[in-house]
Parts: sequence; structure tokens; C-alpha cells
Amino acid sequence: MQLTLIKNPDESLRPIYEIARVVYAQTNASSLAVVEALASMIANNARKTNRSVIDVVRDCEIFNAPDDCAVSDIDVNCRGFEMCLRVVSRMMRGNLPDCCSGATRFHMSTQMPDWARARGYIADVDGLLFYL
Repeated sequence: MQLTLIKNPDESLRPIYEIARVVYAQTNASSLAVVEALASMIANNARKTNRSVIDVVRDCEIFNAPDDCAVSDIDVNCRGFEMCLRVVSRMMRGNLPDCCSGATRFHMSTQMPDWARARGYIADVDGLLFYL
């Protein structure tokens, strides 16, 4: 039996899927509000630092790189991931309003990274704390 790898012929969707996987891994798509807030933060950071959104989601100083296996094992047909895809698509088209008050950094409320110790967060969305 020979297996053939099926590739998505539309390479233009690759960045959207990559960003959506990171958003899903960070939020578990627990609510639309948290997915929109994280996508907004990514867009804000990209604008402020003059980088691409792909560079932002690959930045290990912003995102604790989720386990590669966990990110690649995401069921792309689950409703939560589909929600992330829709929100990221809106963000990429510029149709997502800023849902995190201009924030460019974040962390989970269960963590306290060194960079956040001297700062006050500006938004708390479902356990994600957002900072300028």
C-alpha cells in the first residue's frame, strides 16, 4: 500500500492556517472575545513593530512556542479552529476591529513573565492579560 501526501493547492492560505493554529493553541478557542482579542494583539504588534503577522506569531518572546506536536495535532475541522480561521481571515483583510485596546503583548493570567512585572495590564479577556 502506497500513501500519497495530499497538499493544499492554495498556498495563499498557509499563513492564515499558521496564525490560526497559534491562536487556537493559545486560547483553545474558549470564546469569540478571546480569539478576537488575541488576533487584534497580533495585528497591533505587527503594525507597531513594522513586521509581518507571521513574524509576530513566530516570535518566541511574544508567544511561548506551544509544543509543535500540540499545534500540528489540531483538528482543523473542529468548530473552535474554524472560528479561529474566520477571525484570522478577518484580521488579515483588515476587517477586525481592535478588541484589546491597542495591546501589543499578552500572557495567560496563570503566568507572570518578567517583562510584565513592572507593567499594568490594560485588558483581561477570558484569562488573557493584554499590555501596551
